[in-house]
Amino acid sequence: MKKIAVLLSGRGSNFVSIKKKIDEGAIKGEIVAVISNKADSKGLEFAREQGLEAIFVNPKEFDGREAYDRELVRILKEKGVELVCLAGFMRIISPYFVSEFRNRILNIHPSLLPSFKGLDAQKQAFEYGVKFAGCTVHFVDEEMDHGNIILQAVVPVLQDDDDHTLAERILKEEHRIYPEAVALFCEDRLKVEGRKVFVI
Repeated sequence: MKKIAVLLSGRGSNFVSIKKKIDEGAIKGEIVAVISNKADSKGLEFAREQGLEAIFVNPKEFDGREAYDRELVRILKEKGVELVCLAGFMRIISPYFVSEFRNRILNIHPSLLPSFKGLDAQKQAFEYGVKFAGCTVHFVDEEMDHGNIILQAVVPVLQDDDDHTLAERILKEEHRIYPEAVALFCEDRLKVEGRKVFVI
């Protein structure tokens, strides 16, 4: 059983989908901490309801991004965390954090990377006029939305879509492939070679 931590800023719907799959036995892991940079995040509330350790770490108490991340890393190591899942964590993590958990930090992004990085990816894709959008689970590295791709799901852009309906359909796929990637990690079935991630 791998020890998992979830970092989030908002409702944490991907956190909920991962927790559900753990409860169903589809993921051989346990969530040992849920950490947020927002005291009132819905994700922390849900974690408390589920009997999980919910931790608010206030960014205002730290001098800069790396100082904040050093505190996060301290907490994660104290709890023996083996996998960090970002679930709508609205902070760019520092190179220090990445180096301490190399190839052990997962993120999900609502586009087919490397297209449409950054915020409002669904809206970017919709306004660009692509025929297919989607989502990507990837390892986190020092660059934003850049790390090795683990899984992707393709979502067709329909004629009558707007950016909101497209985002809703992408989110359904996020809830499917993120737990799948976490399960593969927990079973030691992901092998990184260069830019590629192989499922073994």
